[in-house]
Amino acid sequence: MKTVSTSNAPAAIGPYSQAKITGNYVFASGQIPVNPATSQIEADTIEGQTEQVCKNVAALLKAAGSSIDNVVKTTCFLSDIANFAAFNGVYAKYFTSCPARSCVAVKDIPKGALVEIEVIAELN
Repeated sequence: MKTVSTSNAPAAIGPYSQAKITGNYVFASGQIPVNPATSQIEADTIEGQTEQVCKNVAALLKAAGSSIDNVVKTTCFLSDIANFAAFNGVYAKYFTSCPARSCVAVKDIPKGALVEIEVIAELN
């Protein structure tokens, strides 16, 4: 098993890895809309935060030797299910291969984020 770490995605804020590779798959921890350059959540809309999360996911997968096109499963967490349509509009621009997905509303997301996405992807 290999640990993936990159400065192009937010650093882990707890006792976990950004991602792990085992076999031919990468398992990425949930990404929130933190800009890795500033360590801050800069966007205040669901659309802006989803854009940042997708960029973070793409950067992490690139560091692992994969890509967003190789994602087989996503788990998406929204702070408010009323944001689903706006979230889905941005999500669809990035996850064009239409991976399997779960999407749920949760009470709280770290740092007060509106969205978090975790993925499982095949390696290139």
